[in-house]
Amino acid sequence: MWAVRRPSARPSHSPPSPPAPSAPTAPPFNAPAARRLRAALGMAPEHVAYGMRVSYGHPHITPDHVMAWERGAAAPTSSELTALAGVLWCSPAELIGRPRTLREHRVARCLAPEDVARAVGHDVQAYLRMEETDTWRGTDRQSAALADLLGLGLPDFVTVTGRDAKLGDLLRSAATTRWQAYVRPVARLVPLDRRFLEGALQGLHEDYQGHMAATLSWGGGSGDAGGAGQDFLDRIVEHFWTKLQDDTDPEAGQTTESRRTGSWKTGHRRPGAWKTDS
Repeated sequence: MWAVRRPSARPSHSPPSPPAPSAPTAPPFNAPAARRLRAALGMAPEHVAYGMRVSYGHPHITPDHVMAWERGAAAPTSSELTALAGVLWCSPAELIGRPRTLREHRVARCLAPEDVARAVGHDVQAYLRMEETDTWRGTDRQSAALADLLGLGLPDFVTVTGRDAKLGDLLRSAATTRWQAYVRPVARLVPLDRRFLEGALQGLHEDYQGHMAATLSWGGGSGDAGGAGQDFLDRIVEHFWTKLQDDTDPEAGQTTESRRTGSWKTGHRRPGAWKTDS
């Protein structure tokens, strides 16, 4: 028989220690709003901290925490923000800056991950992984349910589904080269009627070329032109949404601002105006 070697009672190498859990990401916090709401209630930071400790189960909160949040030197975690909202008699959404991520939109709506997962038909662990990676994976129906539940307009929907970076790359190419070639790729990311996208891309192209032409001079002002053009390209996604807002539907006589509250919301869209391709 082969001899079986017993493991050493004192191994020469200690087992690796488990990784430290990562701290939860704090939602975007609106410090001026927190300070304003507290002052309106006639409360001092001591009162806020006491309420969070006694009524909401946060025994570690001190007035120093509250003052740091109001100065913008720190931000509360999700559970702390919910407790703070309770003490200040407001909704968490009133204490949150403009949400950008899927998780921030959920927190702003006071929803638990289980609530969103159930509403969109996802396993809760799968949904949490999407929040952690800022990557949405869902069918058309699930995407529509997500947008309705979180009240997402189309720009927010594109952002939380992780399409902003790719959209920016396509828009920069459309503005600097032949815009017609980018209508279809952009349509895959932004589910709007093709005619709206064509108008926006053509407008971006013309604006960019106008920036370049306006800053060029016979004296060789190419450096200024390059700077103005680069600034335009750096904010290309913002310019794109503005173009869509300023566009007017010639058939319905309807501005895109009204479409943004209608067609850009899945619950009140015109057929085909927002096709939530995942």
